[in-house]
Amino acid sequence: MTLAARRVSLLEALAADHEGRAFVHAVDLGDPDNAAGLLDAARAEHGPIDVLVNNAGVQIVGPSEDTDFDAGVRLLTLNVHTPLRLTTLALPEMIARRSGTIVDVASMAAIAPTPGMLFYNASKGALAAASEGLRGEVRRHGVHVVTVYPGPVKSAMEAAAREKYQDSAAVQKVPTGTAEELARLVLRAIDKKTPRVVYPKVYGMARHFPNMTRWITDALTPELKRLPDKT
Repeated sequence: MTLAARRVSLLEALAADHEGRAFVHAVDLGDPDNAAGLLDAARAEHGPIDVLVNNAGVQIVGPSEDTDFDAGVRLLTLNVHTPLRLTTLALPEMIARRSGTIVDVASMAAIAPTPGMLFYNASKGALAAASEGLRGEVRRHGVHVVTVYPGPVKSAMEAAAREKYQDSAAVQKVPTGTAEELARLVLRAIDKKTPRVVYPKVYGMARHFPNMTRWITDALTPELKRLPDKT
């Protein structure tokens, strides 16, 4: 197992729990050109890529008119361009040996875009669409694709996003999962070769009733907190 990120302190703590089976590689995935080096390092440590998990991502929450465009482009690069680059680099060897799994961590925002997340919605919608289409393309080559649709999951990112919205009773009652349970479900999907994971489970019907889900999301998402005007 290879764990990759810019800041490796948390990854090193996680790797310590796996008794030398986890290899930590420091890399800035904000630059898709670094993807090849990451896969080369992983192959050197563990051999061919059996499972690729595209999980790196950032989020911008705020009024769309106030969002810095360059920051939005950087988000799109990390959330979309880099996963697609890693995928296209890993696919040839998987197809050649007729085995392998690609896991794309999208978001419920791909199904029910959340107000106040202009670039994030776009990025997760793009990744989910690419992932769903790829599954049908490569299954005949023995390669499996899992598309993951997390709703709110307790994390520093989730807490920071929640803080950007005004207090609301509806927000307090939003079903929120844990990273540990999501990871367990993803591992099960890899093992059982199921096509997608939607978590928490209550959001499962959203894929089948997207229009209703979007209406509910628009209606219940509270207003964003407004920053004081600069003087």
